[in-house]
Amino acid sequence: MNIEVIVLAAGKGTRMYSQKPKVLHELGGQPMLTHVMQAAQSLSPQNIHVVTGYQCAMIHEHYAADSNFDNINWVEQAEQLGTGHAVMQAAPHLKDDSVVLVLYADVPLVNTAHLLELAALAEEHGIAVLTLDTDQPHGLGRIIRDPAGHIVAIVEEKDASPEQRHITEINTGIMAFNTRLLKSWLTGLDTGNAQGEYYLTDTVAIATAEGNEVVALQTQDKDEVQGVNNRLQLAELERAWQLRHARTLALQGVTIMDPARLDIRGSLQVGRDVVIDVNVIFEGNNKLGNNVRIGPNVTIIASTIADGTVILAYSHLENVTIAESCTVGPFARLRPGTILNRSAKIGNFVETKKASIGEASKVNHLSYIGDAEIGDNVNVGAGTITCNYDGVNKFKTIIKSGAFIGSNTALVAPVSIGVDATVGAGSVITSDVKDQDLAVARGRQKNISCWKRPTKQLKE
Repeated sequence: MNIEVIVLAAGKGTRMYSQKPKVLHELGGQPMLTHVMQAAQSLSPQNIHVVTGYQCAMIHEHYAADSNFDNINWVEQAEQLGTGHAVMQAAPHLKDDSVVLVLYADVPLVNTAHLLELAALAEEHGIAVLTLDTDQPHGLGRIIRDPAGHIVAIVEEKDASPEQRHITEINTGIMAFNTRLLKSWLTGLDTGNAQGEYYLTDTVAIATAEGNEVVALQTQDKDEVQGVNNRLQLAELERAWQLRHARTLALQGVTIMDPARLDIRGSLQVGRDVVIDVNVIFEGNNKLGNNVRIGPNVTIIASTIADGTVILAYSHLENVTIAESCTVGPFARLRPGTILNRSAKIGNFVETKKASIGEASKVNHLSYIGDAEIGDNVNVGAGTITCNYDGVNKFKTIIKSGAFIGSNTALVAPVSIGVDATVGAGSVITSDVKDQDLAVARGRQKNISCWKRPTKQLKE
């Protein structure tokens, strides 16, 4: 079976009250259109035709640098005159010997298994529709069947009679056609309806009149066919999408403290015996090894975390690589370029950036480590900062293995601290420290005996 896909993405989305096209609004960290195109690609189609209209230049620009979608045929619908009209714009690009699926860019949770089944039905019968039986059919097209149960028409609610509006089986909009037949049926569409548009659903009545059997595939999953017209619907569908992912992870063996309080905005690979606490956010592509524990209220962005590592509460990690058996947090911020080697520890209120922390080294409290290379078994005391920026350029700090950095130390880069060297607390280090040396750089303490504190002057 040769499959082609048409994705309708031309609408304005006025109820989103946004300056960007509705189809670029994100669900699960990706535009809704991306979800639909990914579903289309999973069918291994000959072609994917995306019909754009409103702000089409912005949509094309968004995907211009995305190599995952370099095989998309962009079709412009300059004037939005309905779903039938949109499909007409793509029809000249379709091959007659194919089966074409019509999808919608604002219906992002489509089920690929159902799409394949729908395509198979269309290959056999010429036309197939995906329907849903719902107790909330308001605003949706109704499936009209004859006394024998055969589909004879789809009627939009604005055009439906009072009796037809009581029908609970609705059209999801997702349809599949024999392409050759579809092209002929499109010529029979007109705008004689309440909205003055070319309805793609009118092909059902045309097909029936020609003696073709219209078959239906009914889904039980309302989220699969839920369209997004406003921000509230987008938020509701976001929660449905997130809950699906949480359930999948739980069934794979991940301990999720509360599936309703997990957000995955991208992809997440997990090992065995992973524990994820509440209000954790994953963005981009992340990977967790075995026995990783993620505490509450943690954000992890595009990072790799190896076996046995613990990320404590309220930590924020972005583009970092963490080896086995490390501890991070609570309240730690690891910025891009941070690398933690085995058994390293980053404690509370520590910020790192472009820093490599060696095996079993510790930065436990209230420190900033930026543009730095730290060896193994180094102890960095509380309040230590690497002064890496002179207002124009960045410079590097090197702390070699076994060094001990006292609390409240400023390391003014470029500077190197030698193997097993010690820096006294409160020092400002501006020159290199040799191996095993002690460096102390602070003012001498002076004690004044019998010091009398000032007293408060009484006001007259």
